[in-house]
Amino acid sequence: MPIAPKIRQAMERSSWIRKMFEEGARLKAEFGAENVFDFSLGNPNLAPPEAFRQTLRELVEEDPPGCHGYMPNAGLPEVREAVARQVSLDQGAVVGAQHVIMTVGAGGALNAVFRAILEPGDEVVVPRPYFVEYNFYLSNHGGVLKTVDTTEAFDLDVGALEAAITPRTRAVLINSPNNPTGKVYSRDNLEQLRDLLERKLWEYGRVIHLISDEPYRNITYGGLTPPGIFSIFPNSLVCTSYSKDLSLPGERIGYIAVNPSIPEADTLVAALTLTNRILGYVNAPALMQRAVARLQGQSVDTSLYQRNRDRLHQGLTAAGYHCRLPEGAFYLFPRSPIDDDVAFVRELQKENILAVPGSGFGGPGHFRLAYCCAFDTVERSLPGFQRALQRVVG
Repeated sequence: MPIAPKIRQAMERSSWIRKMFEEGARLKAEFGAENVFDFSLGNPNLAPPEAFRQTLRELVEEDPPGCHGYMPNAGLPEVREAVARQVSLDQGAVVGAQHVIMTVGAGGALNAVFRAILEPGDEVVVPRPYFVEYNFYLSNHGGVLKTVDTTEAFDLDVGALEAAITPRTRAVLINSPNNPTGKVYSRDNLEQLRDLLERKLWEYGRVIHLISDEPYRNITYGGLTPPGIFSIFPNSLVCTSYSKDLSLPGERIGYIAVNPSIPEADTLVAALTLTNRILGYVNAPALMQRAVARLQGQSVDTSLYQRNRDRLHQGLTAAGYHCRLPEGAFYLFPRSPIDDDVAFVRELQKENILAVPGSGFGGPGHFRLAYCCAFDTVERSLPGFQRALQRVVG
């Protein structure tokens, strides 16, 4: 059946992930799922908190009239109010319900934002490594993705960002804690970015939005708290979801928060409410909206992810891998011991270890490991990592 050339190209670009699915299924069928060490996908392995299950039971019992019907496209008013209170705490700024739009996950949030602010050919600058789906989200709305290198420590390279910004730049999109590196950008680093964007506003006479993709905000280690971008930069938006901190990726529930300091913020909220509807989402799922409204501030037990992080990092570095300790999220992004990261990922497959090449995230020479898995998977994979390394370096 004929398909659009643009979609055919997108399918080809995402073929590596399809291959990982297929390879994982083949290995599990051949060797047994317990003997395959799958670090390929960021699918949380922790169950949602007990409070979530209890909340669902309560909501099903309550079942008030009309609770499953249409609603305002921006979401249920009482839900937006509850979320706004939490956003105000997280962001260090007063945010009202009128500046929150409930969405179909963070992906739905980003698509609604891009549809609202982009004209065809407008550019969005993204530090790399980055979440590969950004390519497709921007393409959906005629946007142009421009990626720039980060530093060796995966911090924002403000000089590189400045060189990438042009009169066509409409936004800078950041992801902190970052997928795939686990980096959390510091307040100082973000303030440098703010100063750059303010200079560019005066130079071009055009607002450049800062969009922060934050589904991992509540998964950090060592007491680290990601800075609130609303308290740093006025022209900012947050797109996020409850997929990771409540382990609800399949429920597709998230939100956009608009900084009230944005000029004509109310007009932007109205535009986002419209794009949320006309993209086909209509509104975020009603039951999940009502559930998360009662679960603000709740999270899975991230100490279990930290245990996996610490053991995997310790085991890899002891074997001879170069790997920075992530500050958040649940990914490790080691350097490949050979330049060809795809070839090394195939070498890991010989040990029944499934990883993703860093080149798929704009980070060639690395590979990503999603450690949202059983601790036993981490522990029993380590000899295989060591054998693969020894084969390629001698």
